[in-house]
Amino acid sequence: MIRSFTLFVMLLLTCSTSFAQPGGPVGHLTIFSEDGDKFTLILNGEQINDVPQTNLRVEDLNQPYYNAKIRFADNTLTDITKNNLMLTDVDGIFSDVTYKIKRDKNNKTKMKMNYFSSIPVRPDFVPPSNVHVIHYGQPRQVVVQPIGGVSQTTTTTTTQTGGASIGVGVNIEGVSMGISINDPVGGQVVTQTTTTTTHSGGAVVDHQESVRGCGGRSCMSSGNFNAALSTIKNQSFEDTRLKTAKQVITANCLNVDQIIQIANTFDFEDNKLEFAKFAYDFCIEPRNYFKLNGIFSFSSNVDELSDYVQSRQ
Repeated sequence: MIRSFTLFVMLLLTCSTSFAQPGGPVGHLTIFSEDGDKFTLILNGEQINDVPQTNLRVEDLNQPYYNAKIRFADNTLTDITKNNLMLTDVDGIFSDVTYKIKRDKNNKTKMKMNYFSSIPVRPDFVPPSNVHVIHYGQPRQVVVQPIGGVSQTTTTTTTQTGGASIGVGVNIEGVSMGISINDPVGGQVVTQTTTTTTHSGGAVVDHQESVRGCGGRSCMSSGNFNAALSTIKNQSFEDTRLKTAKQVITANCLNVDQIIQIANTFDFEDNKLEFAKFAYDFCIEPRNYFKLNGIFSFSSNVDELSDYVQSRQ
């Protein structure tokens, strides 16, 4: 009976684990400055840290390689651009990779970033206290430094309500047991953003202007966008479709998903790439522009768009 009960519990734990861990394999990236120079990391055109750091760790990265750019708080130091920064080993298995930044011996303003070490991904790994950790894809708190006696903190909290409750009843050798497993799948995710502004004199800091593109304006309404998208699709020739799309976007601000929908109306990747570059200045969420990488079939176009986005930041 004990053996049967043990097997049953193991089965339940396996099912529970499958609910709790829906994602695929991920890698982790740590970058540190040997000389203590503070920097901002940009991956595939997305700025990762809002406050410059000297030792930064980014966890839960789900792509095997990234285009990375390092921008230093000290403007006299040259930026570092590194394409195809690998997060997997020679067998394609995700790793916990560390890179080191240091100054050039002959030119103290020229910076280099080199591979330092790599270890297998460990779920129980605890980073040192001096490392600033960011979980990629998860909301984070953004603090605007006080300017003129004003400070502002924005906190995004994501909670889950509802979901299925799975009840299991079993009878093993005359012993009845009831076990329930709460499954969050199917529940409703509620995201709440709270902004707190503290005044002690001076001007108010508009944080949205610093993190949103297109002048901080709102994106095109769904009704107007659907009408514009229909107009674009109705153009018989692709060149005319591209001109119409540019005309629409010049007078409006769009989010990333809207830009992707318009880009997918083009059959040729060259036109997709041209439109994606043109649309960058009219996107309200430039941090999420990496999502456009999915519209391309050729990696060369992904690289070209990433390089373009980095050059505009």
